[in-house]
Amino acid sequence: MGSLTPREQTIALFAGVGVILIVASLVGFTLKRAVAKGAPHAVIDNLNARVKAWWVMVAVIGLAFMGGRAGVTLLFLFVSFAALREFLSLSYTRTGDHYALIASFFAVLPVQYALVYVGWYGLYTIFIPVYVFLFLPILVAVAGDTTRFQERASKMQWGLMVSVFCISHVPALLTLDIRGYEGRGLLLIAYLVLVVQSSDVLQYVWGKLAGRRPVAPLVSPSKTWEGLVGGIASATAIGAALYWITPFTPWQAALMALAICVMGFFGGLVMSAIKRDRGVKDWGNLIEGHGGMLDRLDSVAFAAPVFFHLTRYFWT
Repeated sequence: MGSLTPREQTIALFAGVGVILIVASLVGFTLKRAVAKGAPHAVIDNLNARVKAWWVMVAVIGLAFMGGRAGVTLLFLFVSFAALREFLSLSYTRTGDHYALIASFFAVLPVQYALVYVGWYGLYTIFIPVYVFLFLPILVAVAGDTTRFQERASKMQWGLMVSVFCISHVPALLTLDIRGYEGRGLLLIAYLVLVVQSSDVLQYVWGKLAGRRPVAPLVSPSKTWEGLVGGIASATAIGAALYWITPFTPWQAALMALAICVMGFFGGLVMSAIKRDRGVKDWGNLIEGHGGMLDRLDSVAFAAPVFFHLTRYFWT
């Protein structure tokens, strides 16, 4: 595989994903006919909805990849916009927050992605955590509404950190200059997304097959120790097997996969805690079978910055 060009590696990767989705679709169709007898079945219907959604998501990512750096950056800008909208829609806001909200969506978000696009590492890594963190409460305070001020400002800061800052580290992978890996940044993104999302799916499968003991029953009863260990172990093996699309050796790929799968799990747990606090099951209904954008990318949001900085520190 190492002798393949970046384009050939990308095509091979998407072909492999396509084969997996075809098999998953056939399995879902067979289960619906043979087990559910065509009648409604919660688990099987959920599985089929997830597979259909994955077809759409893979197609969208494929189109973005065709657009190169600009296409991928625009895709994740849209993803961040949708995620931020979901996060703030479930947050308490008042009329005095309007200027801060407008600034978040139409100034902070596009500036962050513009900085990522041009590769200004020294600024896009501190723009939101430092400057926006300081500036946003100023906008809220100037409006003169002090009712639940700290809560309102904190939720906007949290929304920008998770939905914009963290997610923007996915296209930021294209800015890394790795010796001997030139022109393959898209494959790093594919690796991150595939491994983390595989971990999510496999934790769900292992949890259904062998799940007995919940990790945090008051936060997310469906997340079990059996699902956690089985899913992360399986996804780590997948990450190791995909070393050929990365600058990592097999054991390095396994360690990287383990790190991002663990971060992905805790990301899902944290975001589940927020949903439970708000009294909702999903962040939204944008993606059939997956809920909202944040329901699908909560794990990626926590894994992406860790993956980016580990790769940058050790390989650039």
